Amino acid sequence: MNEAVSQLKTPQQRVMACDWPSLAARLDEEGYALSAPLLSPAECDELISLYANGRAFRSRVVMERHNFGRGEYQYFAAPLPPLVAELRESFYPPLSRIANRWMERMNQPERFPPTLAEFLGVCHRHKQTRPTPLLLRYEAGDYNCLHQDLYGDVAFPLQAACVLNQFGRDYTGGEFLLNEQRPRAQTRGEAITVEQGQFIIFPNRYRPVRGARGDYRVIMRHGVSRLRSGERYCLGVIFHDAT
Repeated sequence: MNEAVSQLKTPQQRVMACDWPSLAARLDEEGYALSAPLLSPAECDELISLYANGRAFRSRVVMERHNFGRGEYQYFAAPLPPLVAELRESFYPPLSRIANRWMERMNQPERFPPTLAEFLGVCHRHKQTRPTPLLLRYEAGDYNCLHQDLYGDVAFPLQAACVLNQFGRDYTGGEFLLNEQRPRAQTRGEAITVEQGQFIIFPNRYRPVRGARGDYRVIMRHGVSRLRSGERYCLGVIFHDAT
């Protein structure tokens, strides 16, 4: 964690201190944005240690059983662990402003309220009441197929993920994959290394792209490349709840 971030005591303070204009510009230009490291190694270890605590989770998914890839993940139960809840609540307001601007650009009717509590109220009125933040665990040979995280009629268009291990020390491979399917064009892919405690912010379904005739919508999918060695844990922060 860099010195400026380490002086901020709470995750909320660290998220608020991010250079949000730069992150928004990066999302517009590249389709993803990387924050500075926002979690300390000790906080990463704290989250990893939760994985063995079955009471912290509502369900466990073994990816190979569903042809999702290899590896496994667990969805947190309500109430979320304090650190996860604080991160989810802190990221939502600046991302909602980006999301609303994107909806305008794509001529979509959805608009998102300024706080997570208000947005979850919308989810719950649509009978989406199960929390979706999750912990993912990969070992050597594991991977995650390209996908979108949609759990009902209501879906927030952005999400965030934090890798909890150190690339090159704890594991190799395991790059974050982001694929973009533009109309009448071949698919463009990115393979992104995320450092320990760093968050990657990305679209979960589609995003606007500026073209010669104005904005148009491109379909996005994400996944994880095959882990070559070691073990990789990742915190996924999804903002809409599930049915």
